[in-house]
Amino acid sequence: MMDADYLPFHPNPSQPAFRAPAGAVDAHCHVFGPADRFPYHPKRKYTPCDAPKEKLFELRDHLGFERNVIVQASCHGTDNAALIDALESAGQLARGVAVVDPSVTLEELQAMDRAGVRGVRFNFVKRLVDSTPKEVFLSIAEKIKPLGWHIVVYFEAPDLEGLIPFLNELDTTIVVDHMGRPDVAKGVEHADFQRFVQLLRDNDRIWTKVSCPERLTLTPPDYSDVVPFARTLVEQFPDRVLWGTDWPHPNMKSHVPDDGHLVDVIPRIAPTAELQHKLLVDNPMRLYWSK
Repeated sequence: MMDADYLPFHPNPSQPAFRAPAGAVDAHCHVFGPADRFPYHPKRKYTPCDAPKEKLFELRDHLGFERNVIVQASCHGTDNAALIDALESAGQLARGVAVVDPSVTLEELQAMDRAGVRGVRFNFVKRLVDSTPKEVFLSIAEKIKPLGWHIVVYFEAPDLEGLIPFLNELDTTIVVDHMGRPDVAKGVEHADFQRFVQLLRDNDRIWTKVSCPERLTLTPPDYSDVVPFARTLVEQFPDRVLWGTDWPHPNMKSHVPDDGHLVDVIPRIAPTAELQHKLLVDNPMRLYWSK
């Protein structure tokens, strides 16, 4: 059973007014369960509602997108079975980001690679996962290097300063989830967000996802307070940004986002056709489908 305070995904998202360019990729989404086939991890921090691959692919088509990048979420731990199953069902229309144990073997990684996995996720959000020593993450980074995979990192803005030395130590492409979770009440000129902008200036291996306005806004379902943050990153780093729905929006407490409305934020953060194409097509295709 899902947690009593867990909000299920929107049952009937609107048709977005914005038409995504041909080949558009939803570069951050998840599959959960179904639990009777893919049980949730016994030490999970939350229990979601089932959000199976069929619902994800239905949403992809409804929103006018062509491909997905499916990211392993903490509720499934390091058991990537639901992710792999979704990738194998989607074929060339999906790629994945896994979460792996430090004991993972090269043979296991190669099998994931054949299924479409192209990266691993390191989660530093304390309310979602237990703390992991940096040395463990560095050992995983070494194991994936022969495959040419990248690393997705998830953290919150107050933790960035302490993470910068570690991020700079990773000798591969890094993708930061959700703009590093800035506090939008502080504004784009605040030192916290400017520290993140400076990190991207200093390290050209670091990308970011300009996603999840529904998680960052103070005025749901109006996301105008998040737009300046995402637009700053899209305009300053147009070749290193990705966008995703974050469906099925785990652990939302304030409201259930309408995915059609989330798509309609895109032209506000990427105001030209060129920026939209880079964000939704060129960048994710280069990162996930180039091999």
